[in-house]
Amino acid sequence: MFLKKLTIGLCLGFCMISSAAAIELPDLQSDLHGFVDARYGQRLQDDPNEDDQILAEARLQLELSRMGDWATLQLKSDFYYDDVVDQDDIDLEDGTGWLDLREANLSFSPQAITDIKIGRQILTWGTGDLLFINDLFPKDWPSFFSGRHVDYLKAPSDAALISFFPEWANIDVVYTPVFDADRYITGERISYWSPALDRRAGKEDIIKTDRPDDWFKDDEWSLRLSRNLAGYEVALYGYDGYWKSPTGFDPLANKATFPRLRSVGASIRGNLGKGIASVETGYYDSRDDSNGKDPLVPNSEWRGLLGYEQELMQNFTAGVQYYFEAMQNYDRYRDSLPATASSKDEWRHLLTMRLTWQLLSQNLSLSLFNFWSPSDQDGYLRPVVAYKITDAWQVSAGVNFFWGEEDHTFFGQFDNNNNIYAGLRYSF
Repeated sequence: MFLKKLTIGLCLGFCMISSAAAIELPDLQSDLHGFVDARYGQRLQDDPNEDDQILAEARLQLELSRMGDWATLQLKSDFYYDDVVDQDDIDLEDGTGWLDLREANLSFSPQAITDIKIGRQILTWGTGDLLFINDLFPKDWPSFFSGRHVDYLKAPSDAALISFFPEWANIDVVYTPVFDADRYITGERISYWSPALDRRAGKEDIIKTDRPDDWFKDDEWSLRLSRNLAGYEVALYGYDGYWKSPTGFDPLANKATFPRLRSVGASIRGNLGKGIASVETGYYDSRDDSNGKDPLVPNSEWRGLLGYEQELMQNFTAGVQYYFEAMQNYDRYRDSLPATASSKDEWRHLLTMRLTWQLLSQNLSLSLFNFWSPSDQDGYLRPVVAYKITDAWQVSAGVNFFWGEEDHTFFGQFDNNNNIYAGLRYSF
C-alpha cells in the first residue's frame, strides 16, 4: 500500500511537471511564474486515530502579476490532488478541496505617502523565527506538521492593508471584515489531545467549531507603528479580534469556540556583536474571561521572546530563541478546573535552536530546527535537507519528530504523528 500510494502521488506529480515544462510562455514570461511539487509523508509509528500516510499530494502553483498605470494585480493559486483528506468540497478558508487561493489582491498608491492593498494576501509581522507573538495573522498548522514547504505555515488573509509613510514613522493598518481563523488541527490529518474526551483523538473525532462569521461584525483590526532608530527596527503593535485557533469550548453546543482577544505589544531588532538580536513582547487580553474564572476560555497572558542569530563560519548560521507565556489570574484558573482535568503551568518556557549549513556552492542546504520546552517537558525536532539539482529542479526530505512526557502538552499530544517525508519540485 505504501508503494502504491507513493507511485500514484509521484506519477501525478511527474505528469504535472512534464506538462508545465512543455508550456511556452512567450508573452507572459515576465509575469507568470509557478512550480509543480509532489510530496509524500509516512508516519514513523502506528496511530490508532489516523492512517499511516500523513501526506500524499501533487500541487501546481501559478502566480500571475499584472502592472497597470495605476494599480498592480497579484494572483497566486494552488491546484492540487490530496490523497489523505477528502477533496469533494472546496473551502478557501480551510484550504481544503482541489483549489487553494493563496493571493488575489489589488495594490495601488493614491498618494506619495500611502500604499493600499485590498484582497487575499499573505501578511507577516514580528521578529520570531517560527514563533509568533504580535503576528496574529492566520497560520496553517497541519501543513507545517506534515511536511509541506515551510512557506505554507502562513495562511492567507482576506483583508485591506493601508500603509502610511510620514517622516516620523511607518504606519500599517490591516482591516479584516470577517474573522480569518488559523488552519488549525482538526483531526483529519493530525491526531490531537481532546480535553473534552480526555484522550487523544483523530479522524473519527473531527473538531466542530462555532466560528465568528458575520461580515463587518466579527471583524479584526491590526495596527503596527515602526521606524528605524540608530540602526534598530522598533515597532509597536495592536490587535482587536479573536483567538486564532479554537481555544474555548461551548458545552451546550458541544463545539470549540474562538473567544474574543485584544492585544498590545512591541519589538526591537538590530545588530548586536557579530549577529542580530531581537526582543518582542505582547499582552493578550482574553476579553471573554477577564477575571480568569472560566475554565472553558483561555486566561489573559503575557508573552515574550528573545532571539539571537549569527553566522559562525562561512555558510553556517546558528540562531537561538527563548520564549515564554505567563498566565494571568493563575490561582483562579486552578480553582475553576474540574478535579480530574489536566492543568497548565503558570509559566510555559520554550527554547529553540536553528542550525543552517549551505554546501556545494549553496546548492545543498542542511537545516535543523529544535523546539524544547523545559516546563512542559516536550519538544519538536525538524531536520530538513534540500538539494538544488538545477535552477528549476529541487529535491528535499525531512522529519517531523514530536516527543513529550504528558499526552496533553502542546508538542506531547502530537507524538503519534512523527513522520518522514520527501518532495520533488520543478519551478518555472
